[in-house]
Amino acid sequence: MDKVSFVIPCYRSELTLRQVVEEIRAAMKGLPAYTHEIVLVNDCSPDGTLRVIRELCEKYDNITAISLARNFGQHAALMAGFRHVTGDIVLCLDDDGQTPAADAGKFLAEIEAGRDVVYARYSNKQHSAFRNFGSRVNEIMTRFMLGKPRELYISSYFAARRFVIDEVVRYENCYPYVIGLVLRTTKNIGNVDVRHRQREVGHSGYTMKALLGLWFNGFTAFSIQPLRFATLVGVFCAVSGFLYGIYTIVKRLLNPAVPLGFSSLMSAVVFIGGMIMLMLGLIGEYVGRIYISLNNSPQYVIREVIGQKENKDED
Repeated sequence: MDKVSFVIPCYRSELTLRQVVEEIRAAMKGLPAYTHEIVLVNDCSPDGTLRVIRELCEKYDNITAISLARNFGQHAALMAGFRHVTGDIVLCLDDDGQTPAADAGKFLAEIEAGRDVVYARYSNKQHSAFRNFGSRVNEIMTRFMLGKPRELYISSYFAARRFVIDEVVRYENCYPYVIGLVLRTTKNIGNVDVRHRQREVGHSGYTMKALLGLWFNGFTAFSIQPLRFATLVGVFCAVSGFLYGIYTIVKRLLNPAVPLGFSSLMSAVVFIGGMIMLMLGLIGEYVGRIYISLNNSPQYVIREVIGQKENKDED
């Protein structure tokens, strides 16, 4: 009998987490061929999420909870959860109830059919315009920077075989990006159609700062395409400057009365200077992340482990 490990990063979910856990338990009752466990990762939530997690751990003996010392972000929380799973299949979903746990059987059926990883595909996401914009940018980035197939839909609701998760957790640097780690592990990835629910309470924890940090993690940790783009821009600027210089000389020889263009000169200087600063900043981002990684900055810091794992350690 296969075991399914549900991993749920938790942040500001004191009003929704109980419902998500109960829905998981109800869904698994309809799948008697599987046993399950639930791993909750409290990403230093400032509300009463940890209190709810403790109550759930006391109520059910198949729930493990991990409390992080500070907020490390969703992907670091997932990595912490991955290192505590014991199941043959790992299924990740959100803590806000928008990703219906009742559809877990769809993911498991695809895994049993031979897929290594299965992502939820939403026909109509019930996020805000800001989050939908962020998802669209993330879609473009993963396609061009990480080689994601155009037809593959990526989301936070997904299932993976244990060997994929074991490979993912081998990554120990401080900027984890789970999508990139999955894409470099296997290409045997599919989609299942899932209805995305409207958020009933609260609001998304993703700010513009968090989304920018996620994007930077994606294309600086797993791709050198931005550096190649910087090289192409440098070549373009150099060739454009050379051609413009020839054009200026020829124009001056043909018509000596034509004044030298101060405005065009300043435009060229400002454009090229701006591009140089942009590319230096990009290179600095890579160098800075290398420096932080060499300093062994942690992906996450666990304050305590609650529930099933804790009881086993005491035994």
